[in-house]
Amino acid sequence: MNDTKAMARPFLTLYAMGLVIAILARIGLTVAGGTGVLAFDYISASGVPILDVICSILTGSAFVAFLFAAGLALVVSTAGAVLYGALAARGDARPRPATAFLWGWATALTAIVCLVVVVLGILSAVQVGSMSSKLPGLPVIVLGVIAFAAFLGTLLGAASMVVCACVARARAGHSLAVGLIVACAACGAVVMVLTVGTFSALNVAAVSLPALGGWAAADLVVNVILLFGSAALIRRQEGAPVPKASAKPAAAGAAG
Repeated sequence: MNDTKAMARPFLTLYAMGLVIAILARIGLTVAGGTGVLAFDYISASGVPILDVICSILTGSAFVAFLFAAGLALVVSTAGAVLYGALAARGDARPRPATAFLWGWATALTAIVCLVVVVLGILSAVQVGSMSSKLPGLPVIVLGVIAFAAFLGTLLGAASMVVCACVARARAGHSLAVGLIVACAACGAVVMVLTVGTFSALNVAAVSLPALGGWAAADLVVNVILLFGSAALIRRQEGAPVPKASAKPAAAGAAG
């Protein structure tokens, strides 16, 4: 029973974070569907947005397999940020923007590779050939994947530093659970808005490079602000005196 009580708070925090993200995702999808950014009906006509073309291929068992591939990529990405925060909480590494970006980029690249490995096994030769005819050459695709991973690296790096900032605040006497939930809500809302905006420029029949570039630049700027803003918060918390009454419990909570 004591073990159950000790585990209850961390697991309830996890469930609350999941629900917050789910609510934000639902809001984003509602906005995207209402404004025409995403279409939830099957479209077979020509000249449709690229996402609809890709999704029209994923039917039946291929769709189920793609759900697994997407889930694997998301799990790897999420685990990367959690692992970075855990290593920093245990004192195995000092959280820094440079290393957060480095491991964020490596994690994003690994997640994309995992996604591609599974997806290539669920598409027929005809489907692969059809998609390949509409894509640039292999060198361009490889460079694009690396660049996209670098872009996602700033996001995962920012997430890693936000987790470390929550841990640092917990060591200063604040609640780690509340900090993580608030961070999910605040940072998640910003990411949701940027994601909808980016998809509004990407998921169109004729992509406008200036519009897409503007949203991509906004994504990068916000990620970098979160990355270095969290680092500044960590430095401030490290320089602040730790309350004697809550120092030990906070540190234990951060490690857990």
